[in-house]
Amino acid sequence: MDIKRLVKDILAQIDYSLYRANLKKYNIKVHTIEETIDELINTDKSLIRYGDGEITMIRGRSLLLQQVEPELIEGLKRLLAYDHDDLIIAIPEIFGDLSIYIKKSRMFWKDHLLFSRKYYEKYCNPDREYYNAFISRFYYFYDDKSKCASWIERMKQIWKDKDVVVVEGGRTHNGVGNDLLDSAGTVERIIGPSSDAYAKLDEIMECCRQYPKDRLFLISLGIAAKFLAERLFLEGYRALDIGHLDMEYEWFLNKVNKKEKIPKHDVIGEEANLNAGYTEYLSQIKYRVE
Repeated sequence: MDIKRLVKDILAQIDYSLYRANLKKYNIKVHTIEETIDELINTDKSLIRYGDGEITMIRGRSLLLQQVEPELIEGLKRLLAYDHDDLIIAIPEIFGDLSIYIKKSRMFWKDHLLFSRKYYEKYCNPDREYYNAFISRFYYFYDDKSKCASWIERMKQIWKDKDVVVVEGGRTHNGVGNDLLDSAGTVERIIGPSSDAYAKLDEIMECCRQYPKDRLFLISLGIAAKFLAERLFLEGYRALDIGHLDMEYEWFLNKVNKKEKIPKHDVIGEEANLNAGYTEYLSQIKYRVE
């Protein structure tokens, strides 16, 4: 470990310890995973999730799959303020005890808070209780994985018997090769760009408008998912930003103890999908935006 990283980790641990000892105060409240799932099962609310990437962009930095732009920064700040009762905002459950996570994740989130806590405190709404973004990261982070099976089975109830439209990048393949979406009534797909999808947001939204208002939109489209979910919500649709839920589910099914590459993420284009046997997936694609 280099000296710079060591110093950073020590500072992050000191900062975390001060908050745990109540020598520093925080006012951000985050619901549990169970409470978040209950809210999504028992209501028709839409969902936008924030992870470390969204906060990194608020700090002015680009991500691997989305270049930073001033309007993105301002939009992310605005959404984090949680303006609508029926469009719930979820953030990481990292402001209390981190012992529930594996060692590597504990250190990651301590480092994250060292540099980013002030952004949560500045832009989160002190009059709101936030929901839990880790519904889409329900397996790998957790030290005790005994609840993971019940969490994911309950999540599947959110779209049980619903007519679902999945909006995702060409690599994502939500529910392909597993039973994640098997409880849905029907599944159709809109395929967007795998990177910098925000530039195509108007075109993607126009595709979404071709569906009636009873459709449930499940969105995996990086930063663009936040803004697409908001637009859909404002036009009377229900939209859930599910992020990397499918990848996490694959890790859960395979009982991995480290992050592993998902083979289907390398399947790109119609011919490759046919060769992989993903004929049902191809038949579900109704629109493509490139």
